[in-house]
Amino acid sequence: QVQLVESGGGLVQAGGSLRLSCAASGRTFRSYTMGWFRQAPGKERDIVAAISWSGGSTYYADSVKGRFTISRDNAKNTVYLQMNSLKPEDTAVYYCAADSRLLLGLTQGDPDYWGQGTQVTVSS
Repeated sequence: QVQLVESGGGLVQAGGSLRLSCAASGRTFRSYTMGWFRQAPGKERDIVAAISWSGGSTYYADSVKGRFTISRDNAKNTVYLQMNSLKPEDTAVYYCAADSRLLLGLTQGDPDYWGQGTQVTVSS
């Protein structure tokens, strides 16, 4: 069992930055592919970024490439999402996810575990 707790969301102006953190319980954190999804009102939950267990491989949705960076610290059981140059269309609830599949598997959705979500609001 893995429990995920996100933090770092909030209100920011367009062009600003936020860093989301996701703290995971359990000693098997380093064996999971980790990712961030987001869901805006009335829309589906979509993949934003994902990172392999070692941190050596990453995936980004086209809409965030060059602006967001995913990273992980296996010693701290934590995954991060650095978000720069934020846009109003980035407004959503951001969810951390953990999955036993490899990177591309997680990008298809339906991970093993979800966090509770953290709200990110970008004002214009």
